[in-house]
Amino acid sequence: MLELLPVELPWLLLIAFIAGAVDAAVGGGGLIQLPGLFTVLPQHNPAVLLGSNKFTSMFGTATAAWRYSRRIHIPWRPVLLAAAAAFACSFAGATAVSLLPRDAIRPLILVLLVLILGYTLLKKDFGALQRPTHVGRRELAIAVGLGGAIGFYDGFFGPGTGSFLIFLFIRFFGMDFLGASASSKIVNLATNVAALCWFVPAGQVLLAIAVPMAVANVGGALAGSWLAMRGGSGLIRRLFLALVCILILRMAWDTLHALA
Repeated sequence: MLELLPVELPWLLLIAFIAGAVDAAVGGGGLIQLPGLFTVLPQHNPAVLLGSNKFTSMFGTATAAWRYSRRIHIPWRPVLLAAAAAFACSFAGATAVSLLPRDAIRPLILVLLVLILGYTLLKKDFGALQRPTHVGRRELAIAVGLGGAIGFYDGFFGPGTGSFLIFLFIRFFGMDFLGASASSKIVNLATNVAALCWFVPAGQVLLAIAVPMAVANVGGALAGSWLAMRGGSGLIRRLFLALVCILILRMAWDTLHALA
């Protein structure tokens, strides 16, 4: 059993709550929670902290997905197909970690994020309204392709998965920001469960902290999803742009640090 000093667990619970709220609204909770775990518990193996992060996030993501599904229209056929493909391909992404250097794709991800930011800023009506597309075989094939690519990326690298999902759901399925954020939670949940299929049997989850953090993350997810539905697509768009800017800064810093 992990012994925590009285000051450590409250900090971890606060981090988990904030991460759950941010992730429920626009994704990116891992940018808060994972560094928090590494900072508060530096003595533990990185794989254990990664597994604990996934375990905690899974419950918050499931809560947000449930909340959104009750209030927001979700095109279930393409979203569930994307989730299934993401689940399957996240295993391949995790396997590729040992075969391909992550540093090799970081500049590419940085360029993609800059393009997404520019496109969203220039196209003022992007994601402002729901413009549902007819879901035929072509759209279902696109859903499988997008889900597979995102699942592989999440298993291999991870940062920005939620942002990519939101952008792609708007671009290819005519969703608004709120609907895209809601739909992205279904796919995120699938990739979290896929990762835990390895982390849990391997004993790479600190249940003594992951369980209370999961409760806090669920509380944050309830607050974040409530705020997102209250603020609508306008709020999600602003949060999305802020998150993409943060991701760009982080990727740029990591890229420069890797080259130094």
